[in-house]
Amino acid sequence: MKNNKPLLFLLFITLFLQACKTQKNNTITKEINEKAIETYSFNTSDLLEDVKILSSNAYQGRRTGTKGAKLAEDYIIERFSQLKVKPLNSGYRQSFSFTAGKQYNANNILGLIEGTASNNKYIVLSAHYDHEGVKNGETYNGADDNASGISALFAFAEFLKKNPPKHNVILAAFDGEELGLKGAYHFVNDNVIKQRNIVLNLNMDMISRSDRHELFAVGTRYYPHLKPAIENFKNIGMVDLVIGHEGLDAKDNWTNSSDHAAFHKAKIPFVYFGVADHDDYHKPTDDFEKIDKQFYKDAVETIIQVFIKYDALEL
Repeated sequence: MKNNKPLLFLLFITLFLQACKTQKNNTITKEINEKAIETYSFNTSDLLEDVKILSSNAYQGRRTGTKGAKLAEDYIIERFSQLKVKPLNSGYRQSFSFTAGKQYNANNILGLIEGTASNNKYIVLSAHYDHEGVKNGETYNGADDNASGISALFAFAEFLKKNPPKHNVILAAFDGEELGLKGAYHFVNDNVIKQRNIVLNLNMDMISRSDRHELFAVGTRYYPHLKPAIENFKNIGMVDLVIGHEGLDAKDNWTNSSDHAAFHKAKIPFVYFGVADHDDYHKPTDDFEKIDKQFYKDAVETIIQVFIKYDALEL
């Protein structure tokens, strides 16, 4: 009997820990179910279909200056037109050239939704549509990076058509991000809108999958007036909205990691929404099938709800 006591105690501890783990998992599942979104601000089927199309092999990885990029441009323009988004200029394309090892001809695609306040203040909602293209015979489809952000622009267009914003809103699909944020810098430095009239940039780059269900918001460190909307945000769906990656924690600093850097350099307030790098980041395996569809839908809804809070402010 003496020798069996330790075994019985060990068995008891094992069963106890297993019961605690089961209870914890059940609690997490219960919390997720309780926070499920019943009604979205956009058509979720269209959201997923747009990602699926833009990240298909037909678009050849959307490398700047390639046939695949041209197909992506045409698709974005078609969707903007369907959603009644006006072109910012005489047409949707903002053409520019740059050198990055070689000469590239590129195009930003820019749409406008006029605000109800009848003023000259603009919020820019941005995402880049270019990706890595085809390398060594393999297509880098870039579903998360960044077909997910472009498709979110369409969801915003749908939402804003039904719910006109107070501020003027520019929907910006940038080119050349993978080659040095070229499209964003060109837009900030050379467009019909004066820099002082752009009061906020919300940038979306990789928002469709996260093992920890975390969507990071970057930028409030530099622009404290934007912090309360994030800090006081009540999480919805499967998304945990987290402030981080601003150089104040042990994580990589994302302050200059995507197109929002061009706005930040011009002292234009920004918030960048993105997820942590995953195993398929900048690999040919970043495909539509890898997207967490529920997380993605909830992430887009989260960003829309944050936008509503900012649009209500006197920016």
